[in-house]
Amino acid sequence: MLAFFAPARKAVLRGAAVVAALALAACEPGPIGGGPTVNTSGPVTVALLVPKSSSTQGDGVLSASLENAARLAIADLQGAQIDLRVYDTAGSATTAAAMAQQAANDGAKIILGPLRAEAANAAGLAVASQGINVLSFSNNTQIAGGNVFVLGNTFENTANRLARYAARQGKRRVVVVHSSDVPGQLGRNAIQQAFSGTAAEVVASVPYDLSQQSVIDSVPQITSAISSNAADTLFLTSTTAGALPLYSQLLPEAGAAPGTVQYMGLARWDVPAQTLTLPGVQGGWFALPDPGTSQQFSQRYAAAYGGPPHPIAGLGYDGIAAIGALLSSGKRDALSAQSLTQGAGFQGVYGAFRFLPNGSNERALAVATISNNQMSIIDPAPSGFGGLGL
Repeated sequence: MLAFFAPARKAVLRGAAVVAALALAACEPGPIGGGPTVNTSGPVTVALLVPKSSSTQGDGVLSASLENAARLAIADLQGAQIDLRVYDTAGSATTAAAMAQQAANDGAKIILGPLRAEAANAAGLAVASQGINVLSFSNNTQIAGGNVFVLGNTFENTANRLARYAARQGKRRVVVVHSSDVPGQLGRNAIQQAFSGTAAEVVASVPYDLSQQSVIDSVPQITSAISSNAADTLFLTSTTAGALPLYSQLLPEAGAAPGTVQYMGLARWDVPAQTLTLPGVQGGWFALPDPGTSQQFSQRYAAAYGGPPHPIAGLGYDGIAAIGALLSSGKRDALSAQSLTQGAGFQGVYGAFRFLPNGSNERALAVATISNNQMSIIDPAPSGFGGLGL
């Protein structure tokens, strides 16, 4: 994060669908099957682990928003009863592990949360021997696996969606620009992997350090990589609160204008709203959840709680959506890993999603562009996964 580019964004990513979430198809056989036995004839205890008393700024508000969204989802359920119990991790991995064990002792059959990767990993380890699965709000796939699943939209999801779209549009040679820190490297790796399964290829990668001077110094390297490799696509991992605004100004001035190379972004370019006016994002492509269902969720949340949801509050809804959909089947193994990873997936606040056997997830995303300082959808989000190979 580059503090000199912009203040931390306060704009809200809109949530998503508000209808009761139902499994899209019957559970399919899977390679894993760990999980507790549940009695669906009565309320099933679900633990929500959130950092309510964390010293990190904003965690208290985020925790309340996640809980509110989860309770909205419970109200929407049909054919399932959930007894939601909330536990405070205080933003600590050690406390998260203790709270996970306490939740198991209290009869929880599945854990929703914690928020961050380290806490989720600790919670998963704490209850692994008891066969309790953890649906973390993290998007870090490095902690996924075993009894830990991640709900957050991953770099892999976004990169795969955009890479396949770009290849279908005839793009063939890609230059990746990424920060040199761990998130930047993971983003670069996700992009490279995504294009490896398409007709396009990554022909060069240009890193930059988290400083304004490093970003400025990287511009000639980027333009050189584009020209020397005859690249037709420039894929940026930077965020609107990071290097994107500066690149958006400097790259077009250096000859890499949006009209000469296709800009793509691993982050969303529509928030905050002022990002839409940047010169380098005009005509660019990025991915996001279905805006229609997102807006519905945001409006309903605001009506219920008097204000907009936190940008990731919808993950609280999604977790309950999946749990409730599986419990409505009435099966004793409804919360097993095999059930969670059913191929057809679920419908949640951010559209269709499904958990993968490796603990990661897939989400159906839309592709958007920016024209005349306004966002528009150029390839809608699929409504499900049947036959789409998403």
